[in-house]
Formats: sequence, C-alpha cells, structure tokens
Amino acid sequence: MIDDLIIEAEEKLGFIYKNIEDIEYFNSKKIIEAMQKYEVSEADFASSTGYGYGDMGRDKIEKIYAEVFKTEDALVRNQFISGTHAISTALFAVLRPGDTLLSITGKPYDTLDPIIGFAGNDSSLKSFNINYEQIDLINNDFNYEEIEKYLKKKKPKLIAMQRSRGYSLRKSLSMEKVEKVIKFIKDIDADSIILVDNCYCELVSKIEPSEVGADLTVGSLIKNLGGGIATNGGYIVGSKKLIHLCSERLNVAGEAKEVGPSQGANINILKGLYLAPQAVASALKTAVLASFVMDLLGFRCDPIWNEPRADIVQMIYLQTEENLIDFVQGIQMGSAIDSSSLPVASPMPGYSDKIIMASGSFTQGSSIELSCDAPLKAPYRAYLQGSLSYSYGKIGLKKAIENLKNIV
Repeated sequence: MIDDLIIEAEEKLGFIYKNIEDIEYFNSKKIIEAMQKYEVSEADFASSTGYGYGDMGRDKIEKIYAEVFKTEDALVRNQFISGTHAISTALFAVLRPGDTLLSITGKPYDTLDPIIGFAGNDSSLKSFNINYEQIDLINNDFNYEEIEKYLKKKKPKLIAMQRSRGYSLRKSLSMEKVEKVIKFIKDIDADSIILVDNCYCELVSKIEPSEVGADLTVGSLIKNLGGGIATNGGYIVGSKKLIHLCSERLNVAGEAKEVGPSQGANINILKGLYLAPQAVASALKTAVLASFVMDLLGFRCDPIWNEPRADIVQMIYLQTEENLIDFVQGIQMGSAIDSSSLPVASPMPGYSDKIIMASGSFTQGSSIELSCDAPLKAPYRAYLQGSLSYSYGKIGLKKAIENLKNIV
C-alpha cells in the first residue's frame, strides 16, 4: 500500500521536482564559479592551530561566502556552535546599552529566549539594558501598518526577522515577502540595521536576503549550507563594518578575523558548500513527497505539496500524541545511525516544552540530514526536514508511515 502511494505521488510530482532541480543547477553554478574565482586548491585544506594566524583556506572560504551571498564580507567559522550562536554573536556585536532590538516576525525561536532575556538570564541582552520589542505577523505576512507606525515613532537599532517558522504554526517567509518588507523599512528608515535569520532557507530559491538589502544574514553550517559534510560551524554575511564587529565579538577586540584556527575544518566547510545545492534539493523533494503522501493518508500538511517553499521544513499534523511519537520514532528507525534507538520526549536546553527528536545523523543535531522533531503538545505537529539523498528520504518516510499503528 505505501509503495503504491509513493509511486502515485512520484507520477504527479515530476514538474515540481524539475523546478527544484532548476534551482539546484542555478545555485551549483553560483557556488562553483565562486570557488573557481578564488582558485581553491588542495593547499587551502591545510589546518591551522593556536591563534590561527595566516590561515589561507579559512580566509578564502569567507571570500567565497561573500561572493555567493553578494556581500562585502563574511564570517564563516567552526568556532560557531550553532545558528543560535551565530545569531547571538551578531546581536551582541551590533547592539549597545539603551538600543532596541525589534523583531517583526513575532517571538523568535525558543533557543533565543535566554539570549533576549525572556528567561531572566544574567548574560542576556536585557541584562545589558538592551530593549526588545516585537510586531507579530498577520495572515502569514508582515504587518506593514504596525511596522510603519512603529518606525515613525521610534528608532530601533536593529530589526530582526526569522524566515523559517520554528515551532510556530505560521508559514515560513518567501524571498518575495522578505524583499518587499526590507524595501518598505529602508524607505522609512535607511539607517536601521536589518538582520535575517536564514536557517533552513539557504539555496531553496535563487536569491538570498543579502541580495535584497539585508544588512546581516545569519545561519548554521549543520543545516543547508554544510551539505551534510560540515561537522559544525556557522556563518554571518554582510557589510565589512558589521562583519568586523561580529568577528570582534566572536574572537577578541583588536584581532577580529585575523585569529581563529580552522583545526582541519576547511575541507569539510568547502566540500559541504560544494554539495549544499544537491543536499537542499534532496531535502525539498523529500518534503514534497511527504506532504503529498501524508495528505493522501488524511494528515494535514503545511506547506501542501504543490505550494511554493521558503525552507526545507515540512510540518505534518499527526492528530494524536501516539501518532506523533510513532512517526518520529519511525524516522529514527529509517535512519542510518542509531536506527535501533527509540526517541522519547524529554527536556532540551533552550526549549520550554519537552521535545521528541529523531536524528539518525552522522553529525549531532544536523538538520540537513534526515531528521524530525516536535514539541510534545497539541496540536501534535511534527517538523520533518532534510535527507542528503532523495532515496534515503523516501526510505525514511516509508518507515515512518509503516510505524503509524493507527493507519497501517
């Protein structure tokens, strides 16, 4: 039965897969041309230790990222633990006591709670007298009326937006919406610094936020741009002035980008970027297939299978706690690593609810490899993402469906 559903799905999804492949080709061409421009060679794979002075490969990676994102400069380092760490670095680099951070996509992802100061953390922005305010989305789009009203009364130092939905029920934000709101903001206040959390969204379309006016674009290397190869790290791209501030925050004032040993990471970061368009395309095809098949089985999905996508995340409403647990555990069973382990809901640093997470990945926490996670609470929605190959994604999805005891 499941094989028949997948065959039926693939017969109808060819035109969507073709569009995904067109974007993959476009981004592959952009990346390889950047690598060729800066003449990547085997010597760039050399490792540095200690202070990391004179790391040519590290410096070349940052030139390539700036080229790909069409920015003045980039900070791409294995010293970043996560996308959250990269975002935190950018916020603390730019904001000063008395400044205001304005989020125009509502409350950010849960892992930013202690950074902003919702959790009363003594190391938060709030503890440094940095203010936080937010404007919620309206009907899955920016609230232009409230943004205009706010900007004509106040002057925030930094305006942040999160493209991917996180664990919220709202939709992820397309580049068309991001481009429109950036132009809208800059027309009112050209001095506002706009930061875009681009996690899960890189290479899903042909343009990135930095190409439409974002001053800082931030993300993780164990998501899209790491291609399943990079084992840690993050990136920040933007103007030279802002990247300098970010590098001094990550490293030390006065030394900035000149320090930071690569410790053997250069080859994985470069190879990951090289393979990233293919990995993202595989993740998107897996998400589209999951949406189509789960819809046939009676489970509401968002995005629906033929809807344009802004990120690699597929949300599936599993209806009951039992179904949610079964589906997530099925993804783990269909993975290459720890397939015999059963995920259970448990507290996780940075999250207010218990989380159940399947991640049979070679790199801990890697979201571009096939993974699925969810807060264990109504309305019992799972967030499926990744798969380094479409075939592995199909195998994992099939196992997850087979493990749904209530329907199979």
